[in-house]
Amino acid sequence: MYDVIVIGCGVTGAAAAYHLARFDVRLAVLEANNDVACGATKANSAIIHAGYDPAPGTLMARLNVEGNAMAGEICEKLDVPFARIGSLVAALHEDQMPLLEELYWRGTANGVPGLRLLRQGEVRAAEPNLAETAAGALYAPSAGVVDPWGFALAMAQTAVRNGAELFLQHPVTAIEPLEAGGFCVTTPRGRFETRYLVNAAGVDADRVHAMLEAPSFEIRPSRGEYYLMDKSEAALVRHVVFQCPGPQGKGVLVSPTVHGNLIVGPNAEDTPDRHDVGSTAAGLAEVREKALLSVPGLRFDRNIRNFSGVRANSDRDDFIIERSERWPAFLDLAGIKSPGLSSAPAIGKLAAEMLAEAGLDLRPRAVFCDERKVIRVKDLSQRALDELIREDARYGRVVCRCESVTEGEIAAALRGPVPATTVNGVKRRCYAGMGRCQGGFCGPRVQAIIARELGIPPEEVLLEQPGSWMVCGEAGRGKGGANDV
Repeated sequence: MYDVIVIGCGVTGAAAAYHLARFDVRLAVLEANNDVACGATKANSAIIHAGYDPAPGTLMARLNVEGNAMAGEICEKLDVPFARIGSLVAALHEDQMPLLEELYWRGTANGVPGLRLLRQGEVRAAEPNLAETAAGALYAPSAGVVDPWGFALAMAQTAVRNGAELFLQHPVTAIEPLEAGGFCVTTPRGRFETRYLVNAAGVDADRVHAMLEAPSFEIRPSRGEYYLMDKSEAALVRHVVFQCPGPQGKGVLVSPTVHGNLIVGPNAEDTPDRHDVGSTAAGLAEVREKALLSVPGLRFDRNIRNFSGVRANSDRDDFIIERSERWPAFLDLAGIKSPGLSSAPAIGKLAAEMLAEAGLDLRPRAVFCDERKVIRVKDLSQRALDELIREDARYGRVVCRCESVTEGEIAAALRGPVPATTVNGVKRRCYAGMGRCQGGFCGPRVQAIIARELGIPPEEVLLEQPGSWMVCGEAGRGKGGANDV
């Protein structure tokens, strides 16, 4: 019998686990995928929004501003790449200026610090490569960029280090109330009993909710597509550059990333398939056309990768954070669309408070380890690197040339509280394969290191989810002398 089970380990579920792990509770996290942060958390704009966009008085407004303030502290403690570079919402024409004024007053009501309305000359000084038609911009200095999957991973690892149990490849198939109170949660790999239950299942949150009681909301997924540009383009803009928002969202943005690239996107397309993260020619063409309106100097021949993510939009205009009236120990964290990444730390804190209101005894843990340090060789001084190599020679062998990632860093990613088991899992932890060649050089070497460290044959190493094998066997010679593939 667990005290709390969290269903889902995207950034929202990870944040809930991170806050709950501070207390003396028996905690488990059930994740459907074979790694954490494999849904919308790994495929988004990677922005910590300031909080001027949500309507005042909503959960989104309050939790965005609170989460923004918390994100910097958490990232510092847990060694997650984060940069508070500020954002600009550009009015590309004079007739859009009233919308900027509306966003300014909305942000002021929400408590966003430091907001300023810039006129044309100030905008050009801040971002010389913006379209010449830009008449003004809303400047929000508290906005930032983050490593989104690293953010979720760090909170999940911290929860596990403090006693939480993480069960990967455990999709929930049924939930039943127990006569004595609490719930029985069924997965293909086992049954779990818990006194309190948190639904953080992302795009499947309405389906999880419906396993226990009548539907009260509906997830209406929306897919957004992106370009990831080479590092040679990173200096094109200095801030997160938004266009004026419309009915479908915040529009196409252009922004530096914490990894030194430039990200462009997304569009917004309703999709019936909650897990369809394919890219389309039409969708990417739309992103390209709209992005050039704000930053006409974008060179899309410098694109190194396209990807898409599915947002957990719902039939409500706000986050769905509420306890069941019938089962007060069941808490939904659903419809966590943008600004969900920014709000996640505050959502996790609120979830713990709401469970306490439902009767969960939250006595602080006697010892809570709330720090983490990640070795990144390219950030070390020469002296520190020399000392590290003397201790472990693997840190002197570069595997990923684009990102200067060493064998030691890859081996470290395969250990720890929530270790990688796949090529993309390694990529998310230490960035091997994130550079210009996108793993074309280092991919086979990463695969070999995974096979060696995990003690499995190379053909069992996966790119990502089950079935995504890197190889299908050895090449041999056929009867005609040609190599079989």
